[in-house]
Amino acid sequence: MIARLFTTHPQTVGETYFGHMAFALWFASRLMLAAGAALVHAILPFLFETTASRIVRELYERTSKRSSH
Repeated sequence: MIARLFTTHPQTVGETYFGHMAFALWFASRLMLAAGAALVHAILPFLFETTASRIVRELYERTSKRSSH
């Protein structure tokens, strides 16, 4: 019963628990990078002009191609 809490969602995208964990950690690191770039850009608008939007686009493309099984 408890194991199902950890495996049901990863299975819907065709991943194991640890595969899903690795993807989620990679995703979070990219979000943090985008947030940092946006923060710097807010203060110094001549830096990182397209970085955050490029990263968000990349994340959207990666996640939209994942299928539900």
